[in-house]
Amino acid sequence: MTTPEEHAAHNAEAERQILHDVQEHGFFVALFHGDGYSPGFAYTIGLFQTYGYPELICFGLGHELMHSLFWEAKRLFDEQPQPDLNVGHPGFLEGHDVRFLVVDKACYADYLGYGMWFYNGRDFPALQLVWPDQQGLFPWQDDFKADWKFLQPLLDRDLDFKFREERNLGVFTTRQVLEGLPVLRVSHDTDGDWQFLCTTTAETEDLRIVALEEILKRDPSLNELYQLNYGWSAWRETPEHEWETWEQAADEDTE
Repeated sequence: MTTPEEHAAHNAEAERQILHDVQEHGFFVALFHGDGYSPGFAYTIGLFQTYGYPELICFGLGHELMHSLFWEAKRLFDEQPQPDLNVGHPGFLEGHDVRFLVVDKACYADYLGYGMWFYNGRDFPALQLVWPDQQGLFPWQDDFKADWKFLQPLLDRDLDFKFREERNLGVFTTRQVLEGLPVLRVSHDTDGDWQFLCTTTAETEDLRIVALEEILKRDPSLNELYQLNYGWSAWRETPEHEWETWEQAADEDTE
């Protein structure tokens, strides 16, 4: 885990590189690795300032490929400064179609942090570049490849549900939570199980299984933990406090 000083130094270096690349090349590409649960992604900073084009974000592909896709998109915007977002772009991705979605500004803080720093807020447009599966289907279409569904969180919809699983996924909670006590401890186990607990009981007979969507409806603030990786836990003293996260020890009892 990095110290506050190391984090500040990293941010300062990143900001310096962003300003340099925007000046020298027109835009900067911020790259983020996946962690096994959340997919890797990349986004541009500077397209809007330099060319008046929307910034772009893409998920789930190799960094070099996403970088090259942004340059290809820039060339497309050179020819079509305001492309029709209701149509695809066949041949864009090695013979495959791609689509562009308008990123909801509510998602900017989740993914476009350096972009918000660069523009001093959310006053810039952004599009998500979405790629298809081998059948040419997109994540919102029936029969899209199931294993790839959560590689591309769609940033124009489902703002009430940010997790990488299906809404009806069964998760562990307690009778007390279902009766109204707040969730104060969340664990995302290495096997993928989620636990949303109240910390007032450790009795097996109090455990219940409900749909993940049901827990989020009861407490929308739990969406803040949508990137909690496998093997990590989160705790807060009260619903008004910030979440603290840590990696679970191999033998930690999360029940």
